Amino acid sequence: MVRTLYILATLVFLLPLRIFGQQSSVTVSGIIKNKVSNEVLSFVNVVIKKSSDSSAVSGTISNEEGLFILSDIKPGDYILYISFIGFNTYSKALFVGSNSAYLDLGVIQLEESAQQLDEVVVTATQDAVSGKMDKKTYAVEDNVSQSGGSVLQVMQNLPGVTVQDGLVQLRGSNQVMILMDGKQTAITGFGNQNGLDNIPASAVEKIEIINNPSSKYDANGNAGIINIILKKEEKEGWNGKVGLSTGLGALWVRKENLPNIRPQYQATPKINPSLSLNYRKNKVNLFLQADNLYTQTLNKNEFVTRTYEDEENTVVRQQLKRNRNTNLFTSKAGVDWFMNERNSLTISGLFNQETIIDRGDQPFFSEDLSERQRLWQFLEDEVLTAIMASTAYQHKFKQPGHKLHIGFNYTFNREDEKYFFDNTLPTYTSKESFALIADQRVADFTFDYTRPMKHGLLETGLKFRRRTIPTDMQFFPGLNSPLDPDADGKATYKETIPAIYGNYTYQTKKLEAELGVRIEYINLQYEVDPNHNTYSSDGYNYFQPFPNARLTFNLNDKNKLSFFYNRRVDRPDEVDIRIFPKYDDAEIIKVGNPALQPQFTNTFELGYKNVWTKGYYYVATYHRMAEGTITRIASTVPGSTLIYNITQNAGKSYSTGFEMIFSQDLSQRVAVNLNLNGYRSEIAAFSVLNQYPIESTFRAEQQEIFSGNIKLNAVFKLAGNVNAQLTAIYLAPDIIPQGTIDSRFSLDVGIKKGLQKGKGEIFLNASDLLNTMLIRKEIDGTDFSYTTADYYETQVIRMGYNYKF
Repeated sequence: MVRTLYILATLVFLLPLRIFGQQSSVTVSGIIKNKVSNEVLSFVNVVIKKSSDSSAVSGTISNEEGLFILSDIKPGDYILYISFIGFNTYSKALFVGSNSAYLDLGVIQLEESAQQLDEVVVTATQDAVSGKMDKKTYAVEDNVSQSGGSVLQVMQNLPGVTVQDGLVQLRGSNQVMILMDGKQTAITGFGNQNGLDNIPASAVEKIEIINNPSSKYDANGNAGIINIILKKEEKEGWNGKVGLSTGLGALWVRKENLPNIRPQYQATPKINPSLSLNYRKNKVNLFLQADNLYTQTLNKNEFVTRTYEDEENTVVRQQLKRNRNTNLFTSKAGVDWFMNERNSLTISGLFNQETIIDRGDQPFFSEDLSERQRLWQFLEDEVLTAIMASTAYQHKFKQPGHKLHIGFNYTFNREDEKYFFDNTLPTYTSKESFALIADQRVADFTFDYTRPMKHGLLETGLKFRRRTIPTDMQFFPGLNSPLDPDADGKATYKETIPAIYGNYTYQTKKLEAELGVRIEYINLQYEVDPNHNTYSSDGYNYFQPFPNARLTFNLNDKNKLSFFYNRRVDRPDEVDIRIFPKYDDAEIIKVGNPALQPQFTNTFELGYKNVWTKGYYYVATYHRMAEGTITRIASTVPGSTLIYNITQNAGKSYSTGFEMIFSQDLSQRVAVNLNLNGYRSEIAAFSVLNQYPIESTFRAEQQEIFSGNIKLNAVFKLAGNVNAQLTAIYLAPDIIPQGTIDSRFSLDVGIKKGLQKGKGEIFLNASDLLNTMLIRKEIDGTDFSYTTADYYETQVIRMGYNYKF
């Protein structure tokens, strides 16, 4: 099926299709001078007229410094007229593009004598979702079927986004950089993504998906960037929003437990009160956002069958059930000070604390369940605390869009994790435990400069980051314990990254071009406790350029064809390097690797788009090539059935595919959005040396598969100010390291009704209404294989109320 979709989409791509255009506005500015004396001319009349019928669109006069500003000009073809007593009228053809919100015409000189003027084409660039085909923006409040949930749940309904194992994927890859208000944070991850299931959707205004980032963004995240923009108002006086949502999950048992363990969570409650406040008076704007999300969840319910190629053909059947209680509090507060019309200062703070209590059971049985070999029961007590302080200064020059931004962010993040185990074997029971403290400190300084130019937009700047993470892990094993007492201790992660960038966008009526480069140096040191039984201190450094390029052909007002190139890097995060075994699964153990190297990726993309009155179409084909692919490798050691998942560089990998979005208003009451993704993934044959727990070489043959996903969103505008949404998602089988993951399907529905003259609304929705989202995997190792089926909680019913004031 996926191969068929791939061929069909490729054929469709070759047809003369239509695509989505953009409805944006541009601010046009310039300075008027006397050509002879070079003096500025004040109070000069400036008018823009349509070239088609000469009707006036906008007009103004220049100020005392000769500067004129025309706002809210739609992209298109115009004639610019400038007239002043004693001077000849100036008229020129003016093309306003859609690549930047600002267009600077530079200095315009008026002559005292009449002269025929040649036509000049002036360009603008628009920083918008659809114009460059590099970014898509979605308002969270439009996602009715996931209101009251988390950001992660909202994202799984967005076109081009899938979710696997709690991680967001873009076009089949989870190497995605997550930003919050344009910045990396401890909440969303400075390297690998994390925490998206712990951000209430009620705190978020909109989500941006950037498949082809420019050089102004950090170079990591080969699949792209997702920018989460939190709510914030700047209206005069008091205003805000208050909300409350509640729900139930795990409405019935999808699969019964293995014998003699504690019950699964059922009818799990959720509650999310939220508050957004804003007060502005004159030059001061105060803002506050606070959310508390409490949930009980059947976080994991995974059934595993392990088969070993030993003399006894050993088979182990196991279940990992995790009942989770989570309380997450998030708040952001700050002040904007508008010193004058050109200078502003914002000081803000963000506090996030997540408290997790897990009660887990993991029994291990023989193949026929007649003999229980081990019962591993645990209590996890984890507190994650993040504090971020930010200062941002902005200076606006006289020319609109010409600005300087200086920012400083400091983040402290503590991971305080304790595990307590009861290890029950056939003849005795022992007590086990471990404790982890990891304190992350990150300081970021940024300097960004933007200047509109006569034929485009110039962006340049620099960034400096210092990041340290001291980690202390202590194991307290019992008798015959899987815990390795010699693998604990201390380690410190130290990262220093200075970077500079430059990006220039150029546009004419038929052609747009963008070229940029980010030059980055990194020095990473990982200092390991000298008493560790396997690993020693390691690290890496590099000095590398990361270029980006875009070339767009404006075929006509409704059709565009764009080519993109990006070179990006995925640096190993601290958790990938972390040397301490992770025992949330007693016999399938995760371990880091301090010898990891960065993964470098080159991406090529060709995109086409078209818009018509009531819909749009977008299609892109892409090819990604990665060197040093970072993944986890599962292996065993002689004489043991324990499986170790160790992070490694697996060599080369490739992904070639297409993405298509079709959106159509079928009527005034019904609109549909269809998103198709198809891709061929390949992991080349590779060989790696695992050092933990003993040295062993692992070899893998080439893996490849055709995969993809289909996502359908239908929105219904019903009578009585009622909106409804239906979302259907199908994920095709895909490859994962050393194995495959089966197909998955879910159906989400939601309905909301506006109340109180548009200020209030109530909603009711259901995630995975049919309870069909099941994760099945098959893994093949050198001398073992295992299958998994995870019946974790996916079905949730929610209802809630929001009120704006």
